[in-house]
Formats: sequence, structure tokens, C-alpha cells
Amino acid sequence: MSNDEQQLDSLSPDEQKKLKELMEKDAKSERKLTGPWAWLTAGLAAVMVAIYFYGAGVAALSTQYHLGIYVLITFVLVFLLYPAGSRAAHGGLSLISATLLSLLVSCFLVYDSPTAFYQQLTLFRETWDYDGLGMALEQDLDKLHYGLWLILPFAAILVPLDQWLNRRNHNSPTASDVILALMTAGTVLYWISQFELLNYRAGAENEVDMLISIVGLLLSLEICRRVLGWSITLIGVAMIAFALFGPYLPELLAHRGFRFERLATALFLTTNGVFGVMASVLATYVILFIFFGAFLQKSGAGRFFIDLPLALAGRSTGGPAKVAVISSALFGSVSGSAIANTVSSGAFTIPMMKRAGFRPHVAGAIEPAASIGGMFLPPIMGAGGFLMAELTGTPYSTIMMLSIGPALLYFLAVYCMVHFEAKKHGLVGVQGEEIPHWKTVFKSGWYYALPLVIITVLLLTGRSAGNSAFWATLSCIAVSWVDRETRMGPREVWDAIQIGARNTLIVGATIGVIGIIVGTISLTGMGLKFSDLIISMAGDSLMLALILVAIASLVLGMGVPVTAAYLIVAVLAVPALGEFGVSAIAAHMIVYWLSQDSNITPPVCVAAYAGAAIAGSDPWKTGWTSFKFAKMLYVMPLLFAYVPAMLLDGSVLEIITAFVSATLGTIAFGAFAMGYLRRKTRLLEWLLLGAGTLLLYWPTLVSDIGGLALVALVWWLQRESNATPMADIHHSNAS
Repeated sequence: MSNDEQQLDSLSPDEQKKLKELMEKDAKSERKLTGPWAWLTAGLAAVMVAIYFYGAGVAALSTQYHLGIYVLITFVLVFLLYPAGSRAAHGGLSLISATLLSLLVSCFLVYDSPTAFYQQLTLFRETWDYDGLGMALEQDLDKLHYGLWLILPFAAILVPLDQWLNRRNHNSPTASDVILALMTAGTVLYWISQFELLNYRAGAENEVDMLISIVGLLLSLEICRRVLGWSITLIGVAMIAFALFGPYLPELLAHRGFRFERLATALFLTTNGVFGVMASVLATYVILFIFFGAFLQKSGAGRFFIDLPLALAGRSTGGPAKVAVISSALFGSVSGSAIANTVSSGAFTIPMMKRAGFRPHVAGAIEPAASIGGMFLPPIMGAGGFLMAELTGTPYSTIMMLSIGPALLYFLAVYCMVHFEAKKHGLVGVQGEEIPHWKTVFKSGWYYALPLVIITVLLLTGRSAGNSAFWATLSCIAVSWVDRETRMGPREVWDAIQIGARNTLIVGATIGVIGIIVGTISLTGMGLKFSDLIISMAGDSLMLALILVAIASLVLGMGVPVTAAYLIVAVLAVPALGEFGVSAIAAHMIVYWLSQDSNITPPVCVAAYAGAAIAGSDPWKTGWTSFKFAKMLYVMPLLFAYVPAMLLDGSVLEIITAFVSATLGTIAFGAFAMGYLRRKTRLLEWLLLGAGTLLLYWPTLVSDIGGLALVALVWWLQRESNATPMADIHHSNAS
């Protein structure tokens, strides 16, 4: 049993149930396969890891294999591992499977070839369009009728068979799951085998291309629905409808429209849709870093990432909360997932914060507020960092360098807020527990940090991200052998491979829908229209444009994962920000930071709800409290827009000045946000702190002196802070 599982076992049954329900809602729960199915999925997972490690460390794969194998294995694993859902969903998919089987039989047995079958379908549709359904039915379409009637016998077999198999053992795939997995594999294998020929006949696809692309596109939607539910899937369906019915839309959204065959071939057969930028980034970077994270956790580093912060900050004011901030920085920089970070480190830190006196909703809020910082901290910034590198054409090592300073400022902000929150309520550090000195902890486990050092050094010295992840992953195995208790043998390596491969499925399931969304935006020219809309609404105000982008990110983040929200908003909004003079990299950083807000901003704040489940607190209250601790999420985009030196754009002096100002401003912002410096601030003191914070954030010597003067004035005004009796503090805590 892993450390995380042992820590979660310490939660009450109700808390465990809430957490399980939340995580299943965030991503549908997998089947617990046994027997041959378990061996098949494990084998596919191992093949995926082996192929991409080979591609990263030995010899690069050609484009069709590099993209195709990842999509193929991911889609097949999803059909085998994730159930269809409700009984109605099983029935619907049985009918879809029956329809696909009847089409397949028609292509090769009823008709001479798929080409002949598709031509007959085209004739039927054209007759219907011009002469009505009655005339179409009167045509000599006996074979077509026969092929369509084949749906009935297939459905008569599959519907009861699927229901029986699901009742008999819901942890095994149904017949329709297997059929759909094979159909999906067939469409992807066709794309791989025809890759070069498809490029030659782009825009003049044949009938088989069209059939394959239509089936592949529809199955891509089902893949996403199984793993991530209806919300993001319906967005994909809406984008298809948007592309089809362009001429009938209001003038602001209208375009010439596309036939379904044209749309399907553009979205499935080219590298602008399902096999587009999202698939490329996932196959090139993200899955290798997910594998690295799984190996690092298995090597025993997870325990060290908690023990060291505990030794460093455990006994200070509000110590457990500060431990949560530091451990989240270490965990999050590896996991690349806010909710995974919240659950992993929060299972330990949230109960510890509650024992130290933090109110449950505060303890549950601090952890997710700190956890999203892992999305900004190198070496692993989630999939978003790699997407940014791909979209901007900037080396990932450069993205890392630009991200370090802002990420540390984010953690500093949360750390300061935690400190002032603890001071406000008179909360001290961990009491009555034996905590070793940090030097002892570091001396006994420093080597666990070596894989992080190795991957960072390799990236900064010019190695590719994949190759860096390859060597860093191997170093995890070597590091694990230092301590007898953490040594990774064949069994542990196998487990890490399986965990890593399974962890890729959640993000991999978005490939189809994200490809549809991004491809449709490109085909219809909606990106330029959206940019024009933002510019016209914002007028000459960059601030208003940023507010509109933040709202768009928040609303979109309610329905799609944060990485998808970043990619979609980046495609739509970055050109608009460019019109206001914001550089491309700064615009992408703005969108990337804002895309994380749905993790902690109500009404949909999955990471905060996970913290609430562990803390046993009210989710709504926890979400708003988490928003309070994560306000830096909205401050940094403003600095990116107005202070280019925050992204190392300027002279050395300008960069140093910007970061010194931002550091001072962040400390003042922590006091301002929590309403506490030496004691609780009165209204005038709070306003003075706000003015001082604004001045400190603006990177000039005069503004910094003015800001420091205002903060010093508040400090002096609060010189009677120690006059607040402890009895009053205890009384307020008790109430």
C-alpha cells in the first residue's frame, strides 16, 4: 500500500466517501479488470511506455507512429477500462455498435467495396435533398435498404448481450466495448498506414477516407464522454454544429459552413484536429513527464517531500499550513495536476492543520490554493507548459526559466497569507510531536531530489524534454536503491509503468474533443472574430480586455479541464491581447495562469472540493476561502501585462528592479489580503496597505519608497498590536 493510500485510510468513512465521489465526478472511475482483460490492458500500457521511452532515449519515431500509436493505445484502453455509464448509455452504445457492424458488413458483403457503399449513401442523400424523402425511397436502393435492415439483427443480439455482461460482471468490458475498441483501432491504423497518401490527396479525399473520418470522429467524442462526462463532450458537439450551420447563425458568428464529410476529413485525417497540437504535445512531452512523476513517487521521494517541509516549518507560526505550501510546491512541480497534488499531500497536511487549530474550511482551502502553484513551477508545469512551448515556438527550457520567478512569487503570496492567518488567530506550530531537525532529514534523503536536479539540468543544457525525462526516469530507479525500504525491483517498476500509463488516459481522452474545437476554430475563422469581439468590447482598455479573458477562462473551465481551457482560450484570446501591445509569450502566460482559476474559484472548483472532502468541511465555503488564499492567481497576469520585465523582457537592472518590487509587493499583498499585519487592520490601515501594495508592485525606485513608507506607517499605527489579549483570541476561536 502506498503512502497516499495509508494517509487516506486515516480519514473518516464519510470523508473517504466524499473524496471518492468527487474524484469519480472529476474523472470517471476505471474498471477493476481481472484475468485476460487485465493482462491485455497491462500489456498495452507497457507497450506504450516502452515505445515512447525508446523514442525519447534511443531513436525518434516518424510522425505517423509518434502520434498514431499514442492515440491508438489511449483510445483502446479507454474503451476497455472505462464503462459506458448508465443502463441507458449501455443500450445506446449497443445500438451504435450494431449500426457500425451493419455498415461494415454492407461495405464488404452487400456491396463490392466501401467506395460503392458510400456512393450509394451519397446518391440517397442527394435525392432526398432535391426531391424529398419519398422520391429517395423510390429509387433502386434495395442493397442500401438491405444493409440498413442489418442493424436489427445485430441490435437484437448486442442489446441483451451487453446488459447481461454488465450485470454479470460490471468490471469487464461488454461486447460493444470490444467492438468499439476494434473499430477505433481500425480507424487509427488506417490513418497511420495512409499517412503519406492522405497528405498527397488532402482536399480531395476518397470515399473510404470520408467513411473512416466520420466513424473516427464520432468515436473520439465517445472516448471523451466516457472519461470526462458530457460537459466537454457537448462543447465538441456544439462546435461541430457551429461548423455545419454557419450560414444560419447571427451575423457576428456566421460563416460559409461546411459539409459534414469535409469537416470530418479536416478534423480526423489532417494534423489540425484529432491528431493536432494536443496529440502532438501529449505524445512528445506530457506522457513522458507523467511517467517520470509516477517513477519518482514510487522511488520514495513522496515521503521526503513532506518530511523536509515539516522539519523546516513545522514548529513555526501556523507551521502545518506552511508545510502544506512547501510540500505542494515540491509535489506539484512533479505531478502536474492540482487535484492530484491536493489529494496526495493534502491527505497528510489537512488533518495536521486541523489538529493545529485551523478551522476545517480553512485547512481544506489552503492545500488546493497552494497546489495550483505546482502548475506554474518547473520542471513539470502540467501539459500547459508544453502546449505553450509548442504554440509559441519557444524552447521548453526557456518557458521554464520564465516561469520560475512568478511561480516562487505565487508560493510566497500563499505562504505570507498563511502566516498572517495564523497570527490573526493565535495559531502556533506542531506541538507535542517529535520533529527531527531539517539538516537530519535533508542528510538522510537529499538524494531523492536528484531526479529533479537531473531533469532540470538536462533541459537547461539543451536536451529535448523527452530525452531529459527519459534519463531522469532511469535516475529514479537508481535513487530508489539507496534505501533498502524503497528499492524498485521488477514489481515496483511494473507498478510505476501501469500507474504512469493509466494517469495519461485522463488527459489523453481530451484529444478528440480538443482537436474538434481547435480545428473548427481554425476552419471557420472564429479566432479572429473572437479577437475582434474582445477588442471592440474592451475599447482602448487593456485592463478590461484582461477581465474579459479571465471571465472566459473561468466560464470555460467550468466545463473542460484546465489544460483544455488554456488551449482554447489561447487560440481565441492571444491575438486580441497582442493588439494591445502584449507580447505573445506574455499573452500566453496570462491565459495559462487564468486558466487555472476554475480549480479554486466557485462555483466549479474541483481542487477546492477535494480539499473540502478531506477536511470534512462545507465545499462552498472551502471554495471561497481557497479563492481568498489564491488571489495571486489574478495579480500575476496583471504584472505580465504591465511589467514585461517579470518575464525577463528588459535590461538586467529592469528585471532585478521588477522582482525586488514584486517580492516586496507580494509580502504587503499578503497582509492586505488577510487584513492583518501586527494585528487586525482597521479600515484606514487596510486602505493604506492596499495603496502601499500597488506602489510596491510598480517597479520604480520612487514608487517602492512610497509603498514602503505606507506599509511602515501601518506598522507604526499598529504598534499596540501586542495589547490584544490572548484571552480575546481564545474567545474568538472558541466562538
